[in-house]
Amino acid sequence: MPEDQIHHAPLVDQSEPPRPKAVRARHAASIIVLRLRGDDPEMLMGMRGARHRFMPNRLVFPGGAVDRADLSAPCASDLRPHTLRHLRRSANVHLARGLAIAAARELEEETGFSLGRPPHLDGIDYLCRAVTPPTNPIRFNARFLVVNADRLSGTLAGSGELENLRYYGLHEALALDLAMPTRMVIDRLRIWLAMSAEERVALTHTPILRQRAWQME
Repeated sequence: MPEDQIHHAPLVDQSEPPRPKAVRARHAASIIVLRLRGDDPEMLMGMRGARHRFMPNRLVFPGGAVDRADLSAPCASDLRPHTLRHLRRSANVHLARGLAIAAARELEEETGFSLGRPPHLDGIDYLCRAVTPPTNPIRFNARFLVVNADRLSGTLAGSGELENLRYYGLHEALALDLAMPTRMVIDRLRIWLAMSAEERVALTHTPILRQRAWQME
């Protein structure tokens, strides 16, 4: 058979493994409990155990994925209009409230502190959003919420899911070996704390962390 009639199979590069299918990011909420004392604000944080699949042995804020029941669970008081408005830039009204309810539920489960049953949501503010990179095997579309410690009831205890659970000074936490997203959220918190209440209400964009960089939505 003449050479020009031979059909050669296309060359396949065997050196590159097939790319894994991107995992869909689950909606999640973390809550930063603030205790404002002196010049160094304190944040309630705990260490994830070594058995956790996501961010093991890392200092984090209480929080977790949104459950289906959170989307329809009752609340004792609703989110303030500006907080709901900011959350709704990336969520419908049911998900926006569900995120806050999930944060309150996880807070009580992991720390023993409660916003009430059903929870009072009117003391919650919205700080920022962070989306786990698409290359990660476990991904979250996480909203970071803020509440003042004087809004809570209960005693610090929790389920044991977070170790070394206590209030960390902002500067103390930044001096530790934090995961990059946690460090960037705390830096964003510093900017938020420097704002007046009126400036926070008037915000027209919300920071979102994607691929290790802040964007605005």
